[in-house]
Amino acid sequence: MTRAPYAADPAACGPREFGGAEAGERRGPRSAFQRDRDRIVHSMSFRRLKSKTQVFIAPDGDHYRTRLTHSLEVAQIGRVIARALRLDEDLTEALCLAHDLGHPPFGHAGEAALSDSMERHGGFDHNAQALRTVMRIECPYPEHDGLNLTWDLLEGLAKHNGPVAAPNWALAELDTVFPLDLGTWPSLEAQVAAVADDIAYDNHDIDDGLRAGFLSLDDLLTLDFLADQWRTVEKRFPNAPRERLLREMIRDQIGLMVNDVIEHTAAQVRGMGSVADVRAAGRQLAGFSPAMAAQERRLKSFMYERLYLHPEQISAAKKARDVVARLFAAYAQDATLMPDDWQARLPARDPERARVIADFIAGMSDRFAMQAVARIYGFQPEGLINV
Repeated sequence: MTRAPYAADPAACGPREFGGAEAGERRGPRSAFQRDRDRIVHSMSFRRLKSKTQVFIAPDGDHYRTRLTHSLEVAQIGRVIARALRLDEDLTEALCLAHDLGHPPFGHAGEAALSDSMERHGGFDHNAQALRTVMRIECPYPEHDGLNLTWDLLEGLAKHNGPVAAPNWALAELDTVFPLDLGTWPSLEAQVAAVADDIAYDNHDIDDGLRAGFLSLDDLLTLDFLADQWRTVEKRFPNAPRERLLREMIRDQIGLMVNDVIEHTAAQVRGMGSVADVRAAGRQLAGFSPAMAAQERRLKSFMYERLYLHPEQISAAKKARDVVARLFAAYAQDATLMPDDWQARLPARDPERARVIADFIAGMSDRFAMQAVARIYGFQPEGLINV
């Protein structure tokens, strides 16, 4: 496939913070972006995503999505869109796989608790924490901290949701030593990764919500565009079981969204001659058409009302926040409760000290966090697992 002129080019990519192969230089068969992807896949932070909350906290069932399976699904959707637009699939995939590396245990409930605990020390944000994870916390190499990823990957990870006008301390600190041009829009690969994330969780969270019994078909059919999809699926497969029809409807909705993004983005980038043109456009180029964007906003509102803010979810989230808050308080009071290697890197004073404690907690899986609070406080958290 011939790469589009507006696609990121691994042969002309930006540098790595700690050096390495020069732009365009290959060590073996992999491109610079393939090496980025592989470093992410082989990281401990990526492996721990298998036990971090996507929607349901530490689910007992094997069929519910976690941050790991979600990230893989985002990457699959991202690659499809990138290939159709003739972008760099490897950079897109790497960004999709890395986008949730900064999420703490218990999803957004855990993030809210860490943000509260860190309020006097600059706060906490999972997007900035993803950069901190790949640039400072993951340390597999003897010569430097971090995974030493390309500028293109780090820039896309920092700005996949658009320019950052007011970076928090973590992102600002990293940008100072390795500037990421935070005020501009990122590459199309990063923009595609962001919309692939939306498509994945909008639809796959429906699947999990139905499986858990938090959503019903009648709920879904209150949205006219899903009702249209359901009628179409029923007509195509009149004798199929309802469960299979529901999964077919979700697949169809994913297909509609993906095709809409491809068509709309192709029109937006017509005439673009380089990645520099993309960054200089001053607006989002990869995304939904206005009509699909309106539908997607309605779907998000529906999911918040019926699933994310379901009373059982709110109850579990409250207990999860308590776990994270207790862990932060315990480690802040007695650092010897932390593993030896984390104690060794702990600064003497705040805010740096609090930030390293937050790093430790943010890296935990749901189950590890529950085990840690049980060891420290002598009780096993209950009511967290609601499916």
